Amino acid sequence: MRLLLASLPLVIAGLACTPTGSESVPEPTEPAASSPTTSAPSATSSRDQEEEVSGAGPRLKVTRVVGGLDIPWDVQEIPGGLLVTERDRARLLLVKNGKVRSLHYPANDVWVSGETGLMSIAVDPGYQDNRRIFLCQGGFTGSGTDVRVVAWRLNAKQTRVTRPQVLLSGLPVSSGRHGGCRLLIDRESGALRVGTGDAAIGTNPRNLASLGGKTLRLDRKTGEPWPDNPYIDAADPQQRYVVTSGHRNVQGLAQRRDGSMWSVEHGSFRDDEVNLLEDGGDYGWNPVPGYNEAVPMTDQSLPGPQIDARWSSGTPTIATSGGSWVRGSQWGRYDGALATGALAGERLVFLQFTRDGRLRQELAPAELRSFGRLRSVTTASNGDLLVTTANGGGSDAVLRVRPRG
Repeated sequence: MRLLLASLPLVIAGLACTPTGSESVPEPTEPAASSPTTSAPSATSSRDQEEEVSGAGPRLKVTRVVGGLDIPWDVQEIPGGLLVTERDRARLLLVKNGKVRSLHYPANDVWVSGETGLMSIAVDPGYQDNRRIFLCQGGFTGSGTDVRVVAWRLNAKQTRVTRPQVLLSGLPVSSGRHGGCRLLIDRESGALRVGTGDAAIGTNPRNLASLGGKTLRLDRKTGEPWPDNPYIDAADPQQRYVVTSGHRNVQGLAQRRDGSMWSVEHGSFRDDEVNLLEDGGDYGWNPVPGYNEAVPMTDQSLPGPQIDARWSSGTPTIATSGGSWVRGSQWGRYDGALATGALAGERLVFLQFTRDGRLRQELAPAELRSFGRLRSVTTASNGDLLVTTANGGGSDAVLRVRPRG
């Protein structure tokens, strides 16, 4: 045991405790296994937190930047506008002044199935000069399909993307379930981080020769493994990309002010996780034989040390997804919290941690409880939060969240 699990279940009014996961593909209905024995009492009870919300931080103003979208997976700010991906339509959109334009992008080259399609976006720190962006998407191979990371350049008129460069391919897939694929550029090193799903294949998470159920790190210019990766000298070329293993379905990556890297991960029918990532760390998901989701998210019975979550949802899953650290004094007590969207839980959750990474408080403001399923959370340059909804049927939106006054 290496870290302390702070498990704090969130009370979800009206949410049935059914054994379903975050997406449209049903999860298995195995009986719950026993939780890890490393749980610690929370700072406040869930009921206390629900009653405390109104006075815990500033009132929030939520505005709809754009509507009429269908499963917008990610939103990222670029000079003069926002880039948005639609997962199932495989469209790359530019939002400027409240208007949406579909960019010329080869949607037919995107493999769309289940939870996989056109997913995460990262914007190069040198975008002003090179107009380079990175997309994570389902792809086609000579013999089948995969998930891959592709670099593109947006033309000067912001009408199309050109000059594709496949940086990393071969992320495993099955039906499209657990496609993962969150991108983040490390602001300290400039490396490109990738969070992946296990493709619902039980052996992937702890198999270091598989890119599934991992976090990865690579050079964003060349696609080569980052030279400081923990397995850089491994004989297997895929293992050289691996930073952490034992994950189920990494949906969020977020870098704290102190430079630490954190992941947000879907649980099965329980125990969504927020993890503090350590190079070479094993986070304990091992659903074998077959794909046995009765096992704990962090299975301390496995050989070697397993790193416990810094936050866990408990039962049932609320399907936490994208996350971003809140910054700016205007946010009051929310400043410095990790804001993460919840799909099944249909809310935005603010998680406050101490400097050494222990859970201090969990808040879910009422202002974000009426928009349905929330997926990606991004911090804009002015400190506002950009949030995508994931309700489907052309009813989705990009929301802007800011403190009032």
